[in-house]
Amino acid sequence: MEILVAYVGGLDADSAVLEVAKKHAKAFNAKLYIASSMEKVSEKEQINLEKVEKQLAYVKETLEAEGITCETHVLVRGLTPGEDIVEFAVDKKVDEIIIGIEKKSKVGKLLFGSNAQYIILESHCPVVSVK
Repeated sequence: MEILVAYVGGLDADSAVLEVAKKHAKAFNAKLYIASSMEKVSEKEQINLEKVEKQLAYVKETLEAEGITCETHVLVRGLTPGEDIVEFAVDKKVDEIIIGIEKKSKVGKLLFGSNAQYIILESHCPVVSVK
């Protein structure tokens, strides 16, 4: 089994997403793809790219220390993060996508963010959303 984890970095939900991913990886003997998407990387955004790369390296090191096979990817393909994750999932033929949801208002509980909503509606495989 192969699982794609949409990792944003800096969100409260990221640690919860990684915990669920670890449990699923161990339960299903799955390989994890940890992917973060950026629409573009200008000079101003270069610092954010380096920060994300460091976070992903740390996540990979932590997961591999627990015996979980994983790959990390920073996706910069000019697509929205939702489109990027869905397309990457198709490319890698993943069996499940795990995403974080960070909406706390009453209205936010009814409506997901646009990227999460896109992933949930357009994905070819099951999507697990974690708060």
